[in-house]
Amino acid sequence: MNPRTSGGLTEGVLPAFHQRMKDELTFPLAWGTSPIRDFPTWRATARAEVEAALLPPRAHEETPFAPVTLDERTTTDGLRRRTVEFTLSRYGRARGLLLLPPGPGPFPAVLLLHDHGARFDIGKEKLIRPADDDPRLAPALEWAARYFGGRFVGDALAARGYAVLAVDALGWSDRGPLRYEDQQALAANFFNLGSSLAGLMAHEDLRAAAFLASLPETDSARTGALGFSMGAYRAWQLAALSPDIRAAVAVCWMTTLKEMMVPGNNTLRGQSAFHMLHPGLYRHLDIPDIASLAAPRPMLFQAGAEDELFTAEGVARAHARMRAVWESQGAADRLTTTVRPGHGHVFAPDMQDEAFSWLDTWLAGA
Repeated sequence: MNPRTSGGLTEGVLPAFHQRMKDELTFPLAWGTSPIRDFPTWRATARAEVEAALLPPRAHEETPFAPVTLDERTTTDGLRRRTVEFTLSRYGRARGLLLLPPGPGPFPAVLLLHDHGARFDIGKEKLIRPADDDPRLAPALEWAARYFGGRFVGDALAARGYAVLAVDALGWSDRGPLRYEDQQALAANFFNLGSSLAGLMAHEDLRAAAFLASLPETDSARTGALGFSMGAYRAWQLAALSPDIRAAVAVCWMTTLKEMMVPGNNTLRGQSAFHMLHPGLYRHLDIPDIASLAAPRPMLFQAGAEDELFTAEGVARAHARMRAVWESQGAADRLTTTVRPGHGHVFAPDMQDEAFSWLDTWLAGA
């Protein structure tokens, strides 16, 4: 029996009828497609749909942070590296690495959102250099060399005058380590508990942004977000949902759904996809439509032309969809989209230099 005509499986783990299902996704709530023509009303309506898809209730966001400093040291560059612990949700507390420039502040601030990378023994340490006596320093140095040209992004930003915070997502570093093959079971357990793994991550990122903006050393009017890979997804999602994020940089994670759901794409393997999967949401909005909830705030999206995780067509279409939204609000200058020739799935030093200068424009000089 031919699976293409029997309703079976084809293309690995795709249903034989997957193209018909994709064709039925029309994203009726997208800006320009929705009958709502008032942008603030559309944004509120679409944001409510996204928030409902996150599944966990938001009532716990009023829980006091109750921060405690566990360790503070001064680096050789004069930065203050602080290990902080605070209440991330009503379910528990988490540790974060906070870097502060010299002086009293208040400083412009950036929440750093770490990637997935199938590496769980380090999380926040991928972006902020651990102390010399931290056993995670060696893998962190390896990660920085592999994806960031040997730089620690957080340290570079702090040296430019930013306060930066990085917190582990569930399963990474101090909150793990998760095993790659256990991600599906973890996600299934969240579904059984009436919640979702991706929803928890989104809510925790909202809390981390609010915590960073609340610190006496930071300027709440100049707080942004930056992430690479899965961290990029988290960054634009956070900008779409959080009132605390005034500008965001998303590196190597943006596409349209239909151009991502193609045979051979990493998403089809499941596992890591569960951290970015909100059940039913794509019946209403495409991926760039969700990111467009951040409009008209400043956003920078960077992509590598040789990034094998995202098709060139998907990236181009997503950028065009978002550009139409920002332009419709007279804010075309607040959206920057770049595709770097010769780069794959990396946040290379030249991309960092562009991102840092862009942040200087929208946060440091705001």
